[in-house]
Amino acid sequence: MRKIIIPLSLLIVINILSHYWFTRFDFTSDKRYSLSPISKEILSHIHKDLTITVYLNGEMPAGFKRLRQATEDMLLDFETYAKGNLHIKWIDPNAETNENKRNQLIEKLIAQGIDVTNLSVKTENGLSQKLIFPSASIQCDHKTIPVKLLQPKMGLSPEEVLNNSIQNIEYALLSAIKKASENGLPKIGFVEGHQELGDHQLYDAIQTLSGAFQVGRVNLNTIPFKTLCQLQLLLIAKPNQAFSYAEKYKLDQYLMRGGRILFSIDNVHAELDSLQGHTEQMAFPKRLNLDDLLFKYGVRVNYDLIADMNCAQIPLAVGSVAGQSQIQLVPWLFYPLWIPTSAHPIVKNLDAIRAEFANTIDTLGISNVKKTILLHSSPFSKKYDTPKLLSLQMVEEEPNPKNFHSKTMPVAVLLEGKFSSLFKTL
Repeated sequence: MRKIIIPLSLLIVINILSHYWFTRFDFTSDKRYSLSPISKEILSHIHKDLTITVYLNGEMPAGFKRLRQATEDMLLDFETYAKGNLHIKWIDPNAETNENKRNQLIEKLIAQGIDVTNLSVKTENGLSQKLIFPSASIQCDHKTIPVKLLQPKMGLSPEEVLNNSIQNIEYALLSAIKKASENGLPKIGFVEGHQELGDHQLYDAIQTLSGAFQVGRVNLNTIPFKTLCQLQLLLIAKPNQAFSYAEKYKLDQYLMRGGRILFSIDNVHAELDSLQGHTEQMAFPKRLNLDDLLFKYGVRVNYDLIADMNCAQIPLAVGSVAGQSQIQLVPWLFYPLWIPTSAHPIVKNLDAIRAEFANTIDTLGISNVKKTILLHSSPFSKKYDTPKLLSLQMVEEEPNPKNFHSKTMPVAVLLEGKFSSLFKTL
């Protein structure tokens, strides 16, 4: 009898404590059910009242019930770290019995950016149409940000779309919370003046970002430093001309004052268009005058090219029939496909990322700077030093796997911490 009483007493004590102390245990190897440290930090620093309204409610198919349950579990975790500043509401738009009022509500939600999915549901009388709302909205002050809980992707089955959506709930909700809680739309600037990518090449990125950010061009030579410091992020997208020391000084001082910079650069001149117009091309190093700046912060972008057997295909003319060119897709080793394996929110659950004429990155032992490898090459890759003569005839050569067997090489690195200025005087 005593043996029964002791475990029973422990269960009662644990049950009482659970009303005052909440925790969850994640036994998965990749901690897929645990909030990331970044999410916990964002939630713990919320000082405004935010209301999250979830419209995925009511009767629905089993797949959507899984998505709803995953959303509810995630929001329970959010409430714990938000310290009472987060308020959750669940609404079923279909619950309105008055048809006119229901239609008006649905039209209002659609106008706010809430997604609606029309499903065919089997009933005793055949098929009936049912509207599902796999969305939420986050309201803070007078600002409302819609959130898509279901994130379809081309080429994925419905089950894969559902699983991918469940894995991305944390990021979808957290990014919307951050936007809603900030004063005004954050500002992002694309640096120009060094033959960076043009508006037509960045069109999709600019359009996507414009929904939640103010996006514009930044010329480092003309923008006042005070205005520069108001930007949340600077993007440097594939420059081809060198930065002056005055421009580097502005970048450095912007970073020293808490700014964020995304360097999307390559250190080698190599373009597929040039190869298609000529039989061969010499790939040679660029001189961007950024090496010392990046070295000071903790990385070195090398003057090499990655050839990877895990690569994308390019269209190539292989002959002609009756005067018509015959186009065939062939693997191109210099267009590697990178599969994200990091659990960091920046790349977590992303599909394969295609690169073009990419370089390797070395990390350096800089104190007070944390380095996270976001992307790396596959184990079946090799690097070529430059200058390197490239030719489309290389596609005819069958790569020997033994020559491409190597350690993975970093190609995208996140640097966080307390940086030292390149222009700091001793």
